[in-house]
Amino acid sequence: MVKCATHPDVETNLMCGKCGKPICPKCMVQTPVGARCRECARLYKLPTYRVPAGFYLKAVATALGVAIVSGVVWWVIATFLPFYLNLLLAAGIGYAIGEVISIVVNRKRGTGLAVVAGGAVVLSYVVNILSPGGIPVGFLRIALDVVAVMIGVYIAVGRLR
Repeated sequence: MVKCATHPDVETNLMCGKCGKPICPKCMVQTPVGARCRECARLYKLPTYRVPAGFYLKAVATALGVAIVSGVVWWVIATFLPFYLNLLLAAGIGYAIGEVISIVVNRKRGTGLAVVAGGAVVLSYVVNILSPGGIPVGFLRIALDVVAVMIGVYIAVGRLR
């Protein structure tokens, strides 16, 4: 029996499969190739989910621009369509916003990017209703718009999660 390298009061027979350092069950990290110490296991996030701060700045700037443009497009298209087709329009806006942000950040993913995309869909809807004649009137119209925005946010977040 040897003592754990990290916990000297614990006796163990386990050794790191890479460096041979004695490890106790508390220190052990199970990997596909066997038990490793924390240093040798190097538990990192996948590169897709490692998003540097610069990418967040790009995502926010892109989200603002795309949200304003898509909000105006949403308003223009919604003036010619029946209000219940707002559900499909919101889904398309959500997909477009999520896809554009994904392309700009080199297909990175993460919770922060998903929040940015969801916020962009909400901002797009706000731009839509602040346009002339865009404020919804009536319970059914408001409820349908809320559901439409929720669908758009769901799709945009799904693209970046």
